[in-house]
Amino acid sequence: MSDKKSPSRILIVDDHQLVREGLTLRISLEPDLCVCGEAASQDEALAQLDLAQPDLIIVDLSLKGGDGLGLIKQIKARNPQAKMLVVTGFQESLYGERVLRAGALGFLNKQESTQHLIDAIRTVLTGRRYVSKQLEDRLIEKAISGEGVGGQSPMERLTDRELEVFRLIGEGRTSGAIANQLFLSPHTVDTHRENIKRKLGLANAGELSQAAVQWVLEGG
Repeated sequence: MSDKKSPSRILIVDDHQLVREGLTLRISLEPDLCVCGEAASQDEALAQLDLAQPDLIIVDLSLKGGDGLGLIKQIKARNPQAKMLVVTGFQESLYGERVLRAGALGFLNKQESTQHLIDAIRTVLTGRRYVSKQLEDRLIEKAISGEGVGGQSPMERLTDRELEVFRLIGEGRTSGAIANQLFLSPHTVDTHRENIKRKLGLANAGELSQAAVQWVLEGG
């Protein structure tokens, strides 16, 4: 009887088909890894979890009908042992700590090489964290100094939900569209908008929209 270990099973959650296909192709070159499923949205991902039984889930932060941070939190609530790696185009400086707090073990920007992707996958599969040296140093410095809210930038003071609303405003979504996508009431979205304006020092809706669009154009 062969004692060869079965390849680790990976579920890819990304709303771009070309990205899913590219990740699948690269991962398929590794004999110890295989893709067991794909999903483009939160709902598809949650449905695939029980069906595919992945050892690791690759999650983008921008998804159809929701956001990756929310999905990570849902998966972690359902399965505290789940191993997740975020692979996204968003900035690690703003999202890196957030994904770790949400329950993911790693963060990789899509601009990194495919070998870094494989290294990140194998690291997270062992249960260890995979982040850049810059983020690792920052986390250590914050732990040593006890840095709190007072040491954060205005953008860092936004909650995960406020940051998601800010991003959607920058993508040109109306409050009604944001409410529908995030399953919130229009009143709740308006409350988030007011909180964002206050935290970022913006005077009105026009300044909020301008700042959000500029932020998205600069890469979020």
